[in-house]
Amino acid sequence: MIILHGRGSNANVFGPPLLGTHTSTSQTFQSSFPHTKFIFPTASKRRAQIFNRSVIHQWFDNWSLQDPNERRELQTNGLRETSAFIHSLLREAIHEVGAKNVILGGLSQGCAAALIALLTWDGEPIAAFFGMCGWLPFRKPMEEIMCPSELDQDANTAGDLFETCEESTDKDLPDQAATYLYEELALNGTKPSMAFQHVPVFLGHGVDDEKVVVELGREAASCLRSMGANVKWTEYEGLGHWYSAEMIGDIAELLKDVGSLEHGTQADETKLPSF
Repeated sequence: MIILHGRGSNANVFGPPLLGTHTSTSQTFQSSFPHTKFIFPTASKRRAQIFNRSVIHQWFDNWSLQDPNERRELQTNGLRETSAFIHSLLREAIHEVGAKNVILGGLSQGCAAALIALLTWDGEPIAAFFGMCGWLPFRKPMEEIMCPSELDQDANTAGDLFETCEESTDKDLPDQAATYLYEELALNGTKPSMAFQHVPVFLGHGVDDEKVVVELGREAASCLRSMGANVKWTEYEGLGHWYSAEMIGDIAELLKDVGSLEHGTQADETKLPSF
């Protein structure tokens, strides 16, 4: 199970508390999967433009979470490097235990980076994906490919817009959107295999999230569904920008349903090389 931390954090800070979180069944997240190997990568340090170019651990640089589309060019290099790195981790894990025993997840910016890696993955489908209080980078241009005419509507019709996109019958559009993302990031290798369409996706988000507003999560879920992904979207009342025992319990239940996770026992830290 590969799980990515949020911006400004690292594996040592993020991993142990998550593993020790008690679910609604009173088990910890780790004890819910006693035979699972947990891998917590650490993002390399990059200059954050919005923080006066301070150097922090982040999977990619981004300017604003009020409008993730603003200064989108800042995200490209980091997402390219991070996606390639996550893909290498997936290949190693699949070689070790098989695709049906591999799960990818992330929190906040880690969720965003993991989603991009999932959409651009060129291998076979993994067992599952889960994301906590995240968003989907490059959502807007991908939606412009999925349903360009509807995106010209007034922003007040956003709810109807997503429903319209989800109802699209053109099966080539999701492939075009994924290929656009792949080419925009200038990734090496083969183009996306659309494996994400066969991966159960769980997205959980606190309604009171003060950093990544819940609407960004809703938009991510709708966009992914319009691209053919099987998404379970869950909102948590009273929860801010973090996970809760209820959310972790929901994730644990989903993962137990879709993966056997029969290999490995230890939690690992994997360092993302500096570029």
